[in-house]
Amino acid sequence: MRRRTGGRTDQLIAVVGPTAAGKSELSVWLARELGGEVINADSMQLYQGMDIGTGKLTVTERMGVPHHVLDVWDVAERASVSEYQRLARAAVADVRSRGRMPILVGGSGLYVRAVIDRLDFPGTDPRIRGRLEAELAAAGPAELHGRLASQDPAAAAVILPSNGRRIVRALEVIELSGRPFSATLPGYASVMPVMQLGLAVPRPELDRRIAERVRRMWLSGFVDEVRALAGAGLRAGRTASRALGYAQVLRFLDGDWTEAEAERQTVAQTRRFARRQESWFRRDPRVRWLAADLPGLAGLALDAITEHCRPAE
Repeated sequence: MRRRTGGRTDQLIAVVGPTAAGKSELSVWLARELGGEVINADSMQLYQGMDIGTGKLTVTERMGVPHHVLDVWDVAERASVSEYQRLARAAVADVRSRGRMPILVGGSGLYVRAVIDRLDFPGTDPRIRGRLEAELAAAGPAELHGRLASQDPAAAAVILPSNGRRIVRALEVIELSGRPFSATLPGYASVMPVMQLGLAVPRPELDRRIAERVRRMWLSGFVDEVRALAGAGLRAGRTASRALGYAQVLRFLDGDWTEAEAERQTVAQTRRFARRQESWFRRDPRVRWLAADLPGLAGLALDAITEHCRPAE
């Protein structure tokens, strides 16, 4: 069906939006229609074995569509946006080189921008990072978030007060560079031809979908998945151990919460995270939004892509 885009494969299609909006399913349908392949932009789906809790499509659900940049890291490894940028851009180039349409899909806003925009990531300093992580362990994320708010209000506004890893990174960059962390995010100017499709879901419907998704996770054996990953070093992973759902189940396995409380907290934290995702993507004026709950969504998305890719007369 590449004729729908005039045979163009220089375009990148990005399907973005909050958790539980239906991005993965739409991306597979579009890939089948457009002769495309999917490139993952969900930061937690890069981890091996983190399947149920991240909503990673099974091989059957991928319906023969190749998926790239999945299952890259061991759960004990620290996430690296710069490493992801290298892997994802290489995947985009590879898909294009074979005459296929690259389709980037995920709700990790920084990861999406790492692929499509001119993001240059400052280096790291083990001494500074170690000191900040020791402060995080001793004082907790709220205190460090307050420090970040005083030094870089723009960064503090988009980083969750509970996200100690990102708070530490922001403070490290500020100390290393002498510039606000928010200054590392440039204006919205793509380095490649791209169309971003955003899936919008009304708040009550999104809350319902999230609750249903978490319930399905539990019914599908999510607790057993976390238990197995804990045996494989999940607790040592500074990134993976804090992922939504996984952090909550670890609290249950450690005896801090009941299983019901872990599920309830997963729903609550995921809803908060989804609001942050919406806020992030809404700030990007390039995103073309589609109502995810309307009948015929897939056809509307394909029509929008066709219009966008049509050569100028």
